[in-house]
Amino acid sequence: MKIIHITAHQPATPDSPPDWRTQLGQIVVEIQTDDGRWGIGVGGGGAAAIHVIETVLSDLLLGCDATDVEGLHAKMLRHTSFYGRKGIVIMAISGVDLALWDLRGKRAGKPVAKLLNPNADVFRDLPTYCTVFDDAGAETAIHAGHQAIKLHMERFGNQPDPAAIHQHVRDTRDRLGSTARIMIDAFGRWNLKSTLEVANAISEFNIEWLEEPLLPDDRVGYRKLAERCPIPIAGGEHEYTADGFRWLIDDQLHTILQPDINWCGGMTTLLQIYKMAASAGIRVCPHRGCEPFALAAIASLDPQPLAESGRRWFTCLTGVPEIQNGKIHVVDRPGFGVGLKQDGCGSLEKPAQTNG
Repeated sequence: MKIIHITAHQPATPDSPPDWRTQLGQIVVEIQTDDGRWGIGVGGGGAAAIHVIETVLSDLLLGCDATDVEGLHAKMLRHTSFYGRKGIVIMAISGVDLALWDLRGKRAGKPVAKLLNPNADVFRDLPTYCTVFDDAGAETAIHAGHQAIKLHMERFGNQPDPAAIHQHVRDTRDRLGSTARIMIDAFGRWNLKSTLEVANAISEFNIEWLEEPLLPDDRVGYRKLAERCPIPIAGGEHEYTADGFRWLIDDQLHTILQPDINWCGGMTTLLQIYKMAASAGIRVCPHRGCEPFALAAIASLDPQPLAESGRRWFTCLTGVPEIQNGKIHVVDRPGFGVGLKQDGCGSLEKPAQTNG
């Protein structure tokens, strides 16, 4: 099964955030093999990542055996190591790796989740949590059946007011009740002092985790938080490759790791992270886990499954699992079970393949 064509494109996302998440937004990667199959993956990095895929990675992979997914992943990392150990190049590799995994599942006639763990009930209902940016979003999530909500703190800026956040969290806890889970996402906007002030102010509300309060490379700050913060620290959404996660694991800087499968290096990297984390007794909770790519890993491998709501602005795929009453499950279709909408993202519509 040789690779004969690789292409990538960035779909329109009118409702995406007006920042780097659009400028360097999600891309769709398509790989065709000489047996007529197409694999679909999603990466990040926008036009810059598309350039990497259609030049460097295409030159490297065309003519290669698509079944050697792990070997091609290692080959891409090695080939780009002088200039791409983090960021846009790894986002590009993520999309390629996922397209190769999609092909692997389609060739086997099985969902990727079943390939990862043939003995698991990968089609069972999984709990979800919803990330919300304002009070209206929280209310909508509660009425939709979510029993776990992550409050995004971006609106509180770089100098958060602990009293205001305390009131915000109290109001959410009152609406959700005492048993529901609440998480906090600071989006790397705070410093050590403000993080501890906020954490101490809200710890009474039994917060599940405090996510990315500092910038990703602030190892000294995260080490101090690991020692002093009353709330478990989560992070890794903006970390890349197994090597990037190794220091987080070895130094025990995070209680929960949150790799984004579309950015960190793809499924091959996510599997490596799960393995390292399990050995160290650290939980993995992938970023945007309700999206079909990460969901496959959560359903098959995760001992504490909890899937985050997907990027609501990324709508070009068909066959995407839907959250119902706060639950979601993997679809029983080969690969990741997704296709492309006619008006979505590619020159060719590729509907989700079905079994049988």
